[in-house]
Amino acid sequence: MTPDKMTKPYPKFSELPLDPSHPPHSAWGLWGIDDELGTLNHLTPERTVSAAKEVKTGARFGLNWKLEQMDYTGGFRDVLKHEIFELGKNMNDERITLNTQTSTQWDGLRHWGFEDGRFYNGLKQKEILENKTSRLGIQAWEKQGIVGRGVLIDYVSFAERKGIKYDSLDYHVVSLSIAKQIAAECNFEFQAGDIILLRTGFTTAFESAPLSRKRHIMSQSPFQYPGFESSLKVLEWLWNTKIAAVAGDCPGFEAWPPTEHVMHQILLAGFGMPIGEMFALDELAEECKKQGRWTFMFTSEVLNLKGGIASPPNALAIL
Repeated sequence: MTPDKMTKPYPKFSELPLDPSHPPHSAWGLWGIDDELGTLNHLTPERTVSAAKEVKTGARFGLNWKLEQMDYTGGFRDVLKHEIFELGKNMNDERITLNTQTSTQWDGLRHWGFEDGRFYNGLKQKEILENKTSRLGIQAWEKQGIVGRGVLIDYVSFAERKGIKYDSLDYHVVSLSIAKQIAAECNFEFQAGDIILLRTGFTTAFESAPLSRKRHIMSQSPFQYPGFESSLKVLEWLWNTKIAAVAGDCPGFEAWPPTEHVMHQILLAGFGMPIGEMFALDELAEECKKQGRWTFMFTSEVLNLKGGIASPPNALAIL
């Protein structure tokens, strides 16, 4: 759906919700009450053409962390199981059992709802659990993919330059003002339809951490990790800027534990905005520094899984 098909003019964040009976800060009905794309509606054909112009050198980088890399979860979620077996003489098949919330993934719009049990555009938890509808399933994103301009907020490099010390496996907040400063120093401005990628160093640090550290991390209540500031100010900026999707290299886009403004809930269930987690961003960051630019064409094709909650992204950055 393109902007001219919106049911009403694009509202400011301060004008949400559109209906007083809807949860706070929700944009239900903006693209129609049956819409399943949410802020992916910002990825218009025109913006796809513009994103393609970001390709200058043809350098390509897969952004998927190894599926087996989240090798310890403390029993919170199942880790990957991979079995290779012989189907016939010199003929092999395999079975893969994975939780789509481990390793690199997009949170779909069925992942996190409001406290009253309603998800984007009013889908109810009861409807999801009864499995009588595929509404808001991850398959809705597969038809057109997630394709647009990606922008890298490389906080790891920024912190190194500024002498900021922090633990990539512990709570640490990247503020909106710092994100804007990084963008200014990298000579780009955020645009409508952007797909934001935040690099904090979590996946790299977790990959090299000893099992004892992983056990400590996963045993904490609540779980703690770095990420973006969770505030109404950030939510307002994301909405008013018309950001299409957000992602990072940590287990959630927002620093955890969050403030009272839980961005997971409002982004997914309120805006219909995809949240990407545990993306592998190190090689991309190195190439961005080499080329001196932090914007690129971004493509992602999710699983065509009816009623799916989440999906590996199969993501590429092309510079």
